Amino acid sequence: MNSSFYAAFAAFGMIIILLGLAIGILLLAAEWKIFSKAGRPGWAALIPIYNIYVRSNVVFGNLGYFIAFLVIAVINFIGRTSEVGGLNSLGALCTFILHIVYCINISKAFGKSGGFTVGLILLPVIFFPILAFGSDEYIGPQKI
Repeated sequence: MNSSFYAAFAAFGMIIILLGLAIGILLLAAEWKIFSKAGRPGWAALIPIYNIYVRSNVVFGNLGYFIAFLVIAVINFIGRTSEVGGLNSLGALCTFILHIVYCINISKAFGKSGGFTVGLILLPVIFFPILAFGSDEYIGPQKI
């Protein structure tokens, strides 16, 4: 193999890294704006673990989401570090279900419909910025 192949492969890798970084910054800015719309400090989106605590209060109005997230994080950690078969897969499934529940509740907290919820689940890179930078008002946690 010649060096031009490696150069092209490295350039492709850099494009993927920069694209991932741009998406991460966009989603961080969206979470900052969502927190601000909900009357919480936007900088809370920057602090690991604390941002999940604030997210739990904004979307659910209680600490249920935060506690569920911590339990799932422990399950994932045990699954990765032990020989318990299937525990890691269970943790991944629980994380996916928790994400769906979060999307349903944040959609309701901003008065959005079920179609928007599907968008949040399937295309979060598009729909979270729409929620954050659009004209939607935060109405508070809603019961499903």
